[in-house]
Amino acid sequence: MAANDVNTRVKKHRAALRAAGLRPIQIWVPDTRQPGFAQEARRQCAIVAAADAGDRDLEDFMDAAFQDLDDDEVGA
Repeated sequence: MAANDVNTRVKKHRAALRAAGLRPIQIWVPDTRQPGFAQEARRQCAIVAAADAGDRDLEDFMDAAFQDLDDDEVGA
């Protein structure tokens, strides 16, 4: 009987979310528990870091954007 109560609450909760204009979706994300995940993440991060280090225009753009954010906070 307890499972039936849970099912009823879940159905009611999902109905309320749908009534609020939301819909359920399923997403798949990497399994961080898999062997080799950390090594692969480090490998990909190193590739991105190397690409970023070689792109001075991107770095200048990001510096300007951060400076703009800092200026907005000071003026607020």
